[in-house]
Amino acid sequence: MVLEKLSISLRNTLQKIAKSIFVDEKLINELVKDLQRALLQADVNVQLVFELTKKIKERALKEKEASGLTKKEHLINIVYEELVGFLGEEQYKIEIKEKPFKIMLVGLFGSGKTTTAGKLAKYFTKRGYKTALVGLDVHRPAAMDQIEQIASQAKVPVYLDKEEKDALTIWGYNQDKFDQYDVLIIDTAGRDALSDDLINEIENLNKHIKPNENLLVISADIGQSAQKQAEQFHKSCGITGVVATKMDGTARAGGALSACAVTKAPIKFIGVGEKLEDLEQFNPKGFVGRLLGMGDLEALLEKARDAIKEEDAEDLGKKFLKGEFNLIDLYEQMAAMKKMGSLSKLVEMVPGFSQLKLPKEMLDVQEGKLEKWRYAMNSFTKEELEDPDLVDRDRIERISKGSGVPVSEIRGLLKQYKQSKKLIKMMKGKGNINQMMKKLGGKLPKGFGM
Repeated sequence: MVLEKLSISLRNTLQKIAKSIFVDEKLINELVKDLQRALLQADVNVQLVFELTKKIKERALKEKEASGLTKKEHLINIVYEELVGFLGEEQYKIEIKEKPFKIMLVGLFGSGKTTTAGKLAKYFTKRGYKTALVGLDVHRPAAMDQIEQIASQAKVPVYLDKEEKDALTIWGYNQDKFDQYDVLIIDTAGRDALSDDLINEIENLNKHIKPNENLLVISADIGQSAQKQAEQFHKSCGITGVVATKMDGTARAGGALSACAVTKAPIKFIGVGEKLEDLEQFNPKGFVGRLLGMGDLEALLEKARDAIKEEDAEDLGKKFLKGEFNLIDLYEQMAAMKKMGSLSKLVEMVPGFSQLKLPKEMLDVQEGKLEKWRYAMNSFTKEELEDPDLVDRDRIERISKGSGVPVSEIRGLLKQYKQSKKLIKMMKGKGNINQMMKKLGGKLPKGFGM
């Protein structure tokens, strides 16, 4: 889950509103205190926290709810809108306008710059851009070896020199080769922003390379020291955007978010895992929606486009929602979702799903298990595949002998099928989601029911 602790705290705060009988000044004051506690525990800068909650309180006390909204819905909408505003309001995409488009990564030791370089290379390559990496970290032992390995994983060329100790010299050696690329991802040395020699180096690199984008890579677990570091980097090379890494799991991340507010540079990407595919364009509305349990459909659809054909997804979606899908449809659905990444991460993007308390085993479908299911399904009859409810104990024994798949695995497949049908019924039962959306006129992200 993205920023798990902060997400749980914020959801609990909103549930308190949802369960309250009256919306009065006492409830608003409690809301403000709960929000302050959650954000401060997440390492968000103290001054920024008080500025944010002050805006929320003023709006909650002065504004009248929009037509069709209850007071509770209006209050939740204020929290959502102000959090989105705090994180930058709009989505800032990197547009490749010239060739080569140079993206230079800067940041602290251990912030994940080299891995991020590989993720960005993968990201732009998948979108049809001819991309290369440039390794300019001449200080960290084995830095050149690491970026060489990352480039191999991303299947892109890399330009480096393992013997040279001057970053600008490496850039100069290879400069005449760069025109053949659409995008260059430039990895620089990790540094302490207070170190004069390294700051001088980044300033010289910035002056000679003239990057189109200077992205500050900040780890979500950096803490409140991020503010001072971000200010120094911004002064040295003019930060144009931020990549926040390690945003999955329990990291507090408030320091990284505060750094963005300080530099006025928007978050452009977030790292949500260790694989090269685990990089997302940052969308404040979708991100806050995920934190509050409202889902993030745009991020989900972005992943889906890379994993499944649009017409197949549409057909499968119709069957799924009607409850008409069979075992073959279930297998194709799970296989496509596996291509998109961790199922537990995907679930938090689906509006309403995060509130359903889905069983862990339902989300934990491994590659090996999918293969065993495929072997077992080869021994099902056409009738059994179309109506799995026909499969009783005797048929399970027959399927097991015919496929060589243990009885327990076949029972697991049938259990997964039944849980999926049950999930659909649960989703259909959440009529309050649709009712609220009608009232909101689309103001809140889909999927947040009370």
